[in-house]
Amino acid sequence: MTSTDLPVRDASGPAPHAPHVPRTGRVTAVRRRAPGPRPRPRTHLTLGDGRTTRVLALAALAVMALVWLLPMAWALLTAFKSEQDASDPLHWLLPAHGFTLQGFSTVWERGDLPLWMLNSLLISAAVTVITVLVSAMAGYAFSRTLFAGRRWLFAVTVAAVLVPPQILIVPWFQQMLSLRLLDTYAAVILPQTVAPVMVFILKKHFDSLPHELEEAARIDGAGHWRIFWSVLLPLSRPMLAAVSIFVFIGAWNNFLWPFISTSDPALMTLPVGITSVKDAYGIQYAQSMASAVLAALPLVVVFMFFQRHIVKSVATTGLGGQ
Repeated sequence: MTSTDLPVRDASGPAPHAPHVPRTGRVTAVRRRAPGPRPRPRTHLTLGDGRTTRVLALAALAVMALVWLLPMAWALLTAFKSEQDASDPLHWLLPAHGFTLQGFSTVWERGDLPLWMLNSLLISAAVTVITVLVSAMAGYAFSRTLFAGRRWLFAVTVAAVLVPPQILIVPWFQQMLSLRLLDTYAAVILPQTVAPVMVFILKKHFDSLPHELEEAARIDGAGHWRIFWSVLLPLSRPMLAAVSIFVFIGAWNNFLWPFISTSDPALMTLPVGITSVKDAYGIQYAQSMASAVLAALPLVVVFMFFQRHIVKSVATTGLGGQ
């Protein structure tokens, strides 16, 4: 077609139709996808997306998991051996005389495990309730209120995270001695309720909650306590559950402070009481591992029941890539 064949528009008549131009498949596909949302890009491994990289990454994770599980498997196998087989290096996997419950029965007979478990349960539960309540109120105050010295006080709280608890043993002991609280449950519980890291975690969690909910509650006449108790805490159940589990595990496994603050056998916790079960013939590997298994069993049960709250708390705080 030459330039003379093109239609010429007359000023007095309608515009002629333009020649039909076929659409390509690419343009059609783009126009069809335009109204809908764009698909999310796939997330790949940091080292790459090749098959070799995936195999290497999975192999490295399997090796690390095996390294982490081997000590626990060895402790569990040793707990079900006799003392003779536990000290025999030739039968480290399968005992020559078979598996037995002798180590568990010996620890149970020589100690007072029911009382120690009850003390650990009471102390850990009290520490968890007080710590979570105080940390949640402090986190709300740092996040949603304005008062003089708030930034400086929060900076001191963050700096306190860097202080090892072992440095505070002597001041805690002197304080409990001056208050005449030694050899009491209060002496074991109160110093463990100071948890600056939990205050920091809950403060950051409250920062992530929408402020519109608080503004709507204020319009309805709610104060700080009503907003904290009825609005923010119900939205923070997964995070509170995760914090409670971590605090409970730390209080249950704490050995140094309960050992220093109490000398009464009736107030011993499980880690302190297990160390008092000793034999005159030196280290008894089967009994030691049986004691460790008994001490860790309640924590395993607690974690199995509440692990979904930990996963949910990580997902809702953005740490899981949500």
